[in-house]
Amino acid sequence: MMNTRRLGRQGPQVSTIGLGCMGMSDLYGPSDRDESIATLHAALDSGVTLLDTGDFYGMGHNEMLIGDALRGRQRENVLVSVKFGALRDPSGNWIGNDGRPASVRNFLAYSLKRLGTDYIDIYRPSRLDPAVPIEDTVGAIADLVQQGYVRHVGLSEVGEETLRRAHAVTPISDLQIEYSLMSRGIERGILQTCRELGIGVTAYGVLSRGLLSGSWSKDRKLERDFRSTSPRFQGENLERNLQLVEQLREVAHAHRSSPAQLALAWVLTRGDDIVPLIGARRRPQLDDAVSALNVALSADELAQIEAAVPAGAVAGQRYNEIGMRHLDSEPHPAH
Repeated sequence: MMNTRRLGRQGPQVSTIGLGCMGMSDLYGPSDRDESIATLHAALDSGVTLLDTGDFYGMGHNEMLIGDALRGRQRENVLVSVKFGALRDPSGNWIGNDGRPASVRNFLAYSLKRLGTDYIDIYRPSRLDPAVPIEDTVGAIADLVQQGYVRHVGLSEVGEETLRRAHAVTPISDLQIEYSLMSRGIERGILQTCRELGIGVTAYGVLSRGLLSGSWSKDRKLERDFRSTSPRFQGENLERNLQLVEQLREVAHAHRSSPAQLALAWVLTRGDDIVPLIGARRRPQLDDAVSALNVALSADELAQIEAAVPAGAVAGQRYNEIGMRHLDSEPHPAH
């Protein structure tokens, strides 16, 4: 049986790792529907209880896929986390964020229908809407909790001040934010604030979008793939980052493990209040990730991992300039 962790002081008990479902519908190139369903079923059968999605992943496709995968399953045995608010045009471009209370209720109505459920376990704005006070957005979710449509309130990619303001309105179960050997910005105050307030962390990008998998090649062709515009996958940045992965591979080889397993095992050691989301789209990826739960790291091995991929050594920002501007969790230069 997979162990569990609690998301914050007042959040739900979930599996030690969760499954991030975005890549089954969007942003990482073509996917296979049958294999996606099989991977979702395999995850649930392995003890994964937390499924993470967004209503804008494939413009609703991902929610409908999860709805199909859950048909015939015990709904109460699965926790579905949904992000909302990211706006897209028919070409898939990102055109802003909407955190208005009326929009929150509207987005939820559509998500419930697509998922085929009458409640969502954790509901969260994907990004901070700079035009709407966070108190208004989370207040609207809190109303939906009172009405029974939502169980817990979450946040995504917000900074310390926003966390405090939101948590003063309603208990926040968890902050979803990128956290990996290559993305450690959360350690500069956000993680400490979460712990002070009793807010859990669901960490996405734990393999740095495939860089830390150990199988990335600089010659890989990217078709309809978010990473084609990601600074970390470009030119000299990519070469530098793949050097870091080779250093991690040496540590993994000595440990009789894979770089991906070590990268995930490292995140698992960062605290019992952190639940990594693995972005497996196929069953072999899922198996590799679940086996990382069996990797025990000594203090010496942790030091070797951090020496191989030191904090701040990654080349390139997490997103392109447009994407970075939407992150309340990242420091922005004064305009």
